[in-house]
Amino acid sequence: MTADRWAREVRHQLGLGRLLPLGGPPDGVWIAESAARAVLGRAAAGVPDARLGALRITLADPENVCEPAVPAPPSALAPGPLRVTADFAATAAEPLPTTAARLRQALATAAVERLGLAVTEVDLRVTALLDTADDRPAEAPAAQPPPARETTDPDENRVAAAALTVPGVTRPTGSLGGLGRAAHIEEHHVGGTALPRRHVRLEVAVGTDYRAVDVARQVRAAVRDALEDRPTVAVLITAVV
Repeated sequence: MTADRWAREVRHQLGLGRLLPLGGPPDGVWIAESAARAVLGRAAAGVPDARLGALRITLADPENVCEPAVPAPPSALAPGPLRVTADFAATAAEPLPTTAARLRQALATAAVERLGLAVTEVDLRVTALLDTADDRPAEAPAAQPPPARETTDPDENRVAAAALTVPGVTRPTGSLGGLGRAAHIEEHHVGGTALPRRHVRLEVAVGTDYRAVDVARQVRAAVRDALEDRPTVAVLITAVV
């Protein structure tokens, strides 16, 4: 791998942000924070008299998390309640608490209904006053993860093909691990005397017309059924486009 290509892969991986749990511990699904921010940003754009600023998604209580049912992607957060914190600017057309309440509702609804994030808190901070509702900078397009590279591994190809049969999957992507592959298959040791079991981690982008967690659950089932040994499966959504 050349230095330029290595640097590009690192930038893509860092650009994903935190890997956030979708659904609950049994679901085995995560989403890149960058993808979640893009969806929440689109929801916030529909709130009159408000302009969303910096937004972060973190665990609401790091002590209150659960062990996921399958091995998580590297550095992924464990399933647990999430908190959205965001800055916003607003006009004086309405009282600031009213604008904040509408923005909070839009963010919470998008997080749960469009994505499947277990958001229990939305904390907002007013950072500026706008003269008019049109006093908004142009929204920068969300960075897109790189497409997955072709592979000669037959099982990795079966995994990618199975994922593409699920409505809502737009394409496999390749961001983690620096290899550009969508599917990563490895043996997972569960401890004791049990034989190791294969585990699949798959990266995909999903469409905006589908609830992300529902698509990913179907992908997990399709991938598991596509391989004879029925491995455990974790899905990482890297973009919602």
